[in-house]
Amino acid sequence: MWYNHSMNNLKKYFKQSATYKIFTGLLETCNDFLDTLGKITENGIGFFKCILKRQINKQELIEQCSRFGISSLPITLSIVGMTSIIVASQVALEMVKQGGGNFVGMLMTILIVREVGVIMTGFALISMIGSSMASELATMRVTEQIDAIQVLKVDPICYLFVPRVLSGFIMMPFVTIIASTVGVLAGAVTAKLSADLSFRAYFDSMWLGIYMKDLWVSILKAFVFGGVIALISCSCGYYATGGAKGVGLATTKAVVWSFVAIVILDMIFAMAFFF
Repeated sequence: MWYNHSMNNLKKYFKQSATYKIFTGLLETCNDFLDTLGKITENGIGFFKCILKRQINKQELIEQCSRFGISSLPITLSIVGMTSIIVASQVALEMVKQGGGNFVGMLMTILIVREVGVIMTGFALISMIGSSMASELATMRVTEQIDAIQVLKVDPICYLFVPRVLSGFIMMPFVTIIASTVGVLAGAVTAKLSADLSFRAYFDSMWLGIYMKDLWVSILKAFVFGGVIALISCSCGYYATGGAKGVGLATTKAVVWSFVAIVILDMIFAMAFFF
């Protein structure tokens, strides 16, 4: 009797400890990650099945492409441009002081084409388009609109996912190309203003370290990132529960997992093509 009472008290105190809360929190996070990954994979398979069956709403696809590409341009160009200005203002002056002014353009171009352009574009699209997609589908779920679609014998994956995910695959490479171009030009202007580096020296050095491989890898990364962002955002919104609170949680989850996926995929691309 005394032993059982002591054990019950010990269990009670242990469950109230910080160690137990941290452990259970990590366990819940792992379970949530695996559950989310499984749902995303399932939806991805359903997406490709719809593509093979050519079940594509062209009008909706055009609308989503306009949203993914054109509507996101102002914020994307602002983020990439300002990032390039910040980096160039820090790098150009120091390199000119050390006698490396003729390599500023090369360094900025490699940095922007390989990483900054596509990564910052991805982050901008996650913040603006991905969160919007997640909140839309989450609202449709909690207001039972998706249930109504299923009652009408319409496949929600083909109707909701295909136009959004396909627009991500199609449009992000174009947005990345435009954003990278703006980033390179912003770097040239900044180098001129901060270090008095001539435009000729900047643009002549651009081609010293950039190759077609860098351009194709950047476009491939943008292609993959765009589809992954849309797929994760739609999946998180599609499985939302719990009313308005559930919509907020689904949107937050979509943004967080999209950021994590982009970073992991970028590391994989770096190891595969540049190691």
